Amino acid sequence: MTSTRVWLVRHAESADPSVFHGAESDVGLSPLGERQAAAAAGWFRALNPTAVVSSGMRRARDTAGPIAVRCGVPHLLEPGLHERRVGGLSGTTFSSTSGPWAETVRRWSAGETAFTTPGAESFDDLAVRVLPAFERAAAARPGGRVVVVAHGVVCKVLLLSLLDGWGPRRWGELGRVGNLAVSELFARPGGGWDSGKLLTVPAPVEAVSGVAQTAGVTAKSEA
Repeated sequence: MTSTRVWLVRHAESADPSVFHGAESDVGLSPLGERQAAAAAGWFRALNPTAVVSSGMRRARDTAGPIAVRCGVPHLLEPGLHERRVGGLSGTTFSSTSGPWAETVRRWSAGETAFTTPGAESFDDLAVRVLPAFERAAAARPGGRVVVVAHGVVCKVLLLSLLDGWGPRRWGELGRVGNLAVSELFARPGGGWDSGKLLTVPAPVEAVSGVAQTAGVTAKSEA
C-alpha cells in the first residue's frame, strides 16, 4: 500500500496578527489571509490531495475550506489540532523578541519543556495533545495525500517531536512558521515520519503577501 503523504500547513493571516490569540480567541482571517488561502488553494490543486483536515478554529477552517473546494476533496475537522492555550496572554500585544513568549521559547530551547506561563500550555502539554491528533488527521485517507491545516506553534511542536534528530532544543534552528508555511511529511512503513522541505511558503502565497516569508529548510536526521 502506498505510504501516507501529509502536507502540514499553518493557517493564513488572522484578523489581527499583532496580538496573542491562542485557543481562547477564535478569530477569522484578515482580507490578506483570505487572498493567501485562495492562492494556496490553486497551488495545492496540482498536488492532488485526497483530503483536507483542519483544526476546528475559524482561521484554520477558513484556510482549509478553499483548498478542499478547489481540490474537490473532503474537508474534515480534527479539534485536537487547535491553537495553543495561552491563558491571560490572549488579546495582549505579541512580541517574539521580548516578554513572556520570548522567555517561553528560551526555556523550551534550554530543555525546560514543562515551563509555561499561567494558564498556558507547555511544550509537553502540547505534545501530549497534538501528536495523537496529527496521527488521526493523517489517517483520514490511509495511504493517501492529506493536507493538514493547523497553527504556528502546533506545527512547530509537531515537527520538532515527529522528526528524528530535532527536538525542542533546536526550536530556533527550525525557523519561523510563516502563514501558509508548508512542511511535507512521509509516513514510514514501520512507523514514524520522514520529511522533505520544511516550512516553505508557496510562491503564489508569497506573491499575494508581497514579501518572502521564509525560504524553508530541509530536515536532517541527526539522532
